[in-house]
This record gives sequence, C-alpha cells and structure tokens, in this order.
Amino acid sequence: MTTIEIVPIREEHAESFHRALDTVARERRYLSFLEAPPAELTLAFIRDNIEHGFPQFVALAGGDVVGWCDVRRKARPIHAHVGILGMGLLPAFRGQGLGLKLIRQTLAAAEAFGFHRVELTVRAENANAIALYRRVGFELEGCLRGDVCVDGVYSDLLVMAVLL
Repeated sequence: MTTIEIVPIREEHAESFHRALDTVARERRYLSFLEAPPAELTLAFIRDNIEHGFPQFVALAGGDVVGWCDVRRKARPIHAHVGILGMGLLPAFRGQGLGLKLIRQTLAAAEAFGFHRVELTVRAENANAIALYRRVGFELEGCLRGDVCVDGVYSDLLVMAVLL
C-alpha cells in the first residue's frame, strides 16, 4: 500500500499538480473545465495561493500529486470573508477516505486563515462528492438548473456552503 502524505502545496508540485488536474478535468464529470489550464497559468495559481496564504493542500503518493483541495478568496471586498473550495482526486485514490482527510485539513486551515464561509458548486449527479461535503458540514443552498452542458448533456449545479 502506498503511503499518502498531505502537505501544503509548493512550487515544486506544479508539474505533478497540473497533470492531476488535467486527468480529472478530462473525465468531463467533475470540474468546471474540460482540461487543465496551461501549465504557466497553473503555476501562477499556485504562486498566488502561496503568496496570499490561501489554503491549498496536495495529497502525495510517491512524490506525485494524487489529489488536492484549496480555498481561494472571492474577488470583491464585500466577500473577503468567503472562500471558494475546489478539490479533486485521481480515480485510483477515490473511495479510500483521502478526500475526507484533504477537506478537513483544508477547512481547518481556511478557518485559521480567517474565512467565515466556504462555498462550492458540485454537479447534482456527483453523489459521492455531495455526501462528502455534507459529512463535513456543507449545506445545500441552491440549484442552478441546467447550468452545465458537456457533450450536449445539461446538468444541474448545486450550490453548497459551510459557515466556519
């Protein structure tokens, strides 16, 4: 069994994080994009998170990123207390409790950072993710009907949030 380590992201993880992000995005089922942004934008995202102290953790197996969870501040000043959560796991690492460890660690860091609220969106058919989010205290706040369209198929997007 491979040992999994959860650590704050560092620049040296950028290439591996980009690969993991791209793998999950190309599944076309979970993320808000269908492929990872260019590598230089992914590195800029990581650097920005590090510079601002935003919580971003990666799960490493053999030095490679196999999962991640991050919380970034909303852009407008009136929402400075609100973070937006993003996360993903490579297929081989799902269903083993890793997502729960990642999200708990990230939410604890988000609270320590000073976020009062963390929100996310999730596709309505992603029952496993919804169950995970509920388990750590997220509540359903709304449904954006037909908000996602992949390959001509429309899906609802659920809005969930937790107050820290």
